[in-house]
Amino acid sequence: MEIKILLVFFVSLSSMLSTTLSRSTRSNITWWCNQTPHPEPCLYLMSHGSRRFAPKHMSQFRKIMVQLAFDRAVMTGKKVNEFGQSCENWKQKAAWRDCLKLFDNTILQLNTTLRGLESRRRMGCNDFDAQTWLSTALTNIQTCEAGFMDFNVSDFFTPSSSNNISQMISNSLAVNGIFLRKRNLTQVFPGWLSRHHKRLLLSSTKAHIVVAKDGSGNFRTVQAALDAAAKRKRYTRFIIHVKRGVYRENIEVSSANRNVMLVGDGMKRTIITSSRSAKTGYTTYSSATAGIDGPGFIARDITFSNTAGPTKGQAVALRSASDLSVFYRCAIVGYQDTLMTSYFGNAAVVLQSCSIFARRPLKGQANIITAQGRGDPYQTTGIAIHNSRILAANDLKPVVHAFNTYLGRPWQQYSRTVVLKTYLDSLVSPAGWSKWGNSEFALGTLYYGEYKNYGPSSSTKWRVKWPGFHVITSASVASRFTVNSLIAGRTWLPTTGVPFTAGL
Repeated sequence: MEIKILLVFFVSLSSMLSTTLSRSTRSNITWWCNQTPHPEPCLYLMSHGSRRFAPKHMSQFRKIMVQLAFDRAVMTGKKVNEFGQSCENWKQKAAWRDCLKLFDNTILQLNTTLRGLESRRRMGCNDFDAQTWLSTALTNIQTCEAGFMDFNVSDFFTPSSSNNISQMISNSLAVNGIFLRKRNLTQVFPGWLSRHHKRLLLSSTKAHIVVAKDGSGNFRTVQAALDAAAKRKRYTRFIIHVKRGVYRENIEVSSANRNVMLVGDGMKRTIITSSRSAKTGYTTYSSATAGIDGPGFIARDITFSNTAGPTKGQAVALRSASDLSVFYRCAIVGYQDTLMTSYFGNAAVVLQSCSIFARRPLKGQANIITAQGRGDPYQTTGIAIHNSRILAANDLKPVVHAFNTYLGRPWQQYSRTVVLKTYLDSLVSPAGWSKWGNSEFALGTLYYGEYKNYGPSSSTKWRVKWPGFHVITSASVASRFTVNSLIAGRTWLPTTGVPFTAGL
């Protein structure tokens, strides 16, 4: 499947708490915790920890929730580190290695949230930033657990359930959501990509380092250049020019390696490719050809590819957990779980003016365009496919009617995907959407919708009859999933220089 991304952004849901409190409720820990989605761990930790007092106001309660989540994450992170000695086989070891990285990043995100809440003016932090960091922290814990499930060793180690980390992060998301709801989105969404960075996207740039396979640059591999960038003392924008060529390697941009920009010579000329997959001993997380964690990452004119093929199971081409990142004029090519955190994963993303090509699967398999992973009702994550085309790739065209192609299936309980004003070619099944296996999982809690699509498979007459599926007829409802509403794109996308449609 080949994907072009317009933007990816994390958003989470505000809770229904009220900031108007009487004096009697202010002194009652039970009352405070009962307003959260997970009151039991909240009450236990607030009653048994060092903070055995009721907060005086909502801001203090928010900090307490994040602090408690941070404390539990640090404690569990130490246990995760020690747990490596107990690994009995390569499957447990592989999943454990992922969890080491993911817990380190969770601790980083929670610590950044705490510092941002305590030093808002100095750090330039706002409530949206906090919601983004909290969402990333929660997704990290879920990804850690998923790695053990990939190898069917989930009974070996379940860190978040024993320490209530996920529940406390969910509580933090709910409480922080109050402050997002109170403010105008134009005030809380930052215009984070400056005019300088806009010029970087649209014009030729002078690189700090050049990568060339023929030895004419500073390095022959992309990872060597990234490692050099990580050693710099100042984390201002650092540009790496990757000359034309096929680079067969897996690359990682660590969470400490900030503001890196990779510039290729064109999607068809600069290709970073590998073939890691679940069948060759990697978790979905670690199978990625490119794993991007460093904030402020920008890629331009590059293809990220995973050539594992349909027989190899999960095989990610691009995994991006980078906050404030841009992928411009990039192609993402693979078979299963091509892009982690948009088509597969948990993010708020609008894919606009994209051409999405489904490839030929194995006999007995089907194509699933999306597997959105919203696992918490307090997250406003979801996928919107807008003004795009869903087509058969060249290898599928001759046998298109021998395989089913679905718009999505629920990877998590609150999965949410909407397809708007998009051309659906004849490959899309009349049912439109697929169950997760043969189960009834999430059919009443998911939100799948279609609005004014067109093409041979656009009729909704034979679509699934699930409680969570919606044929959207109202423009106001459909507008909730546009660039402007789902990710408040009008407040920050203009600074990127990327052309987009804000509304329907």
